[in-house]
Amino acid sequence: MHPMTFSPRLAILSFIVICSQAALYAQEVPHPVVNTGIYEFLDELASLQIIELNSAVKPYSRLFIAKRLGEADRKREVLNTRQQKELDFYLSDFGKEMPPVSRDSGIRQIGGLFRKKGLDPKLRRDLFYYRDSLFSITVNPIIGGEFFQNQAGTATYARNFGEARAYVGKWGFYASLRDNHEKPLLGKPLFLTKREGGHIKGSTDWSEMQGGITWSWKWGNAGFVKDRQQWGNNYNGANIFGGNNPTFVQLRLNLKPVKWFEFNYFHGWLNSMVVDSSRSYWVNNSYGPDYREVYHKKFIAANMFTITPVKNLNISAGNSIVYTDRHFNPVYIMPLFFYKSVDHSYTSGVDNMNSQTFIDISSRNIRHLHVYSTLFIDELSVARFRRKDEWNFFSWKAGFRLSSFPLNNLSFTAEFTYSYPLTYQHFVPTLTFETQNYNLGHYLRDNSREWYLALDYKPARALNIGVYFSDAVRGPDYTELGTPRVGNPPLASTEWQSTIAGFRSSYQVINDLYIWLNISAGNITGDSRWSAAYFYGNKNTFNAGMTYGF
Repeated sequence: MHPMTFSPRLAILSFIVICSQAALYAQEVPHPVVNTGIYEFLDELASLQIIELNSAVKPYSRLFIAKRLGEADRKREVLNTRQQKELDFYLSDFGKEMPPVSRDSGIRQIGGLFRKKGLDPKLRRDLFYYRDSLFSITVNPIIGGEFFQNQAGTATYARNFGEARAYVGKWGFYASLRDNHEKPLLGKPLFLTKREGGHIKGSTDWSEMQGGITWSWKWGNAGFVKDRQQWGNNYNGANIFGGNNPTFVQLRLNLKPVKWFEFNYFHGWLNSMVVDSSRSYWVNNSYGPDYREVYHKKFIAANMFTITPVKNLNISAGNSIVYTDRHFNPVYIMPLFFYKSVDHSYTSGVDNMNSQTFIDISSRNIRHLHVYSTLFIDELSVARFRRKDEWNFFSWKAGFRLSSFPLNNLSFTAEFTYSYPLTYQHFVPTLTFETQNYNLGHYLRDNSREWYLALDYKPARALNIGVYFSDAVRGPDYTELGTPRVGNPPLASTEWQSTIAGFRSSYQVINDLYIWLNISAGNITGDSRWSAAYFYGNKNTFNAGMTYGF
């Protein structure tokens, strides 16, 4: 059978069957990165060397989070009062992921709260929760909203519907549906923003369905999911996979056979938003003739190898490729490959596909201090290092966070990001580093620079207050100017700039129920297409909101 006509269904089935041959262990369901409270807490515990954490690849699974919280619980005597309360707060939720002792363990439902016979474990409240030794299910609503107020008036956002997850044996199942309502739209594909967006059909409403099926064993897990990921250590926007794009269908694989090595991989089906005229056609219906447009197919594969040579030092490297054709190519289902080399064997003599390489280094070897750096390589030529008027297509990030030093519960963050021209860009519309026209990488895209500083304080359990400052600039968009691919000077002029100083505060009242209040003074100048008109200019913005569920 020719590789380019290989059945996707057969590949998916083979992927799951191969992974299921390993010894069984426990179920895995990913937990959204947008639930920032638990991710920030794990990061704090890792910086204090209470737990070990590979933070280059997110999301974490709920079971992974539960195990890290369990490690911290065994060392709770070194935690301060606020951290102990926060640990208990999150254990009431993620503690449910640990396997029950037996089917008759005595867990039962009483008025929506689950208790053990004769003992109140203070489990979190859910709309519905059931568990026995074989099966468990959790159902919760998703409801929330926020509003902004500044000189331009009022902007609103609301979301609603629900989420569920279930485990049967070693299988995990999860799904969430979120209807989004935003007026005016603040997260269009062209905007340089970290706000999540979605495909809009001429309105201010869109829905986002995500979920999947996973299979787990003692040293790994695999899944067929519709989700997003964030790759690259960061506190203000990852520059490998940023995670602000709409979700897409993908095969995922995570392996950790030994303590010092971890492997992550996914193969995804992207939305090119580019019409394929050869497959589009006219139809006649009760409304009259209509041209049915069909998009060109677009795919992505990526892997990341992480080695821990010494405790608390993680060195990660990997690569990815965006490719297009009538059918997906099964060669990119091979998780361990260097895809650029594979691409050369399939596209020799013609234009190659769009490949990337990346490196991430994270050190928590000094207690209280997390130091990290990420390099995203879109195109590399050694000869360009010797030429003054040519630059490689790089994006790099470096930063640090100092936690609970010199004062308990206080953290200071500094981060710098620099992206050279044409990074994340491609001249072939079906090979861009995008899905649904949303960039998969850093939210500022190419030819940009950003400084980010933040000071945060946690005076009580799940309460965060802080101040921050960011200064971001973007230079000319050389893809629009039609310039040559090499010789484009970085930040030759400032075409867009955003300077923001602000105060932020948030409190998690109960698990997954957040309320927040933020005030910012911002000044956005330059190309108005790259920002929502609501924020553009010199404006002081008040923002408040509430959400339950993600």
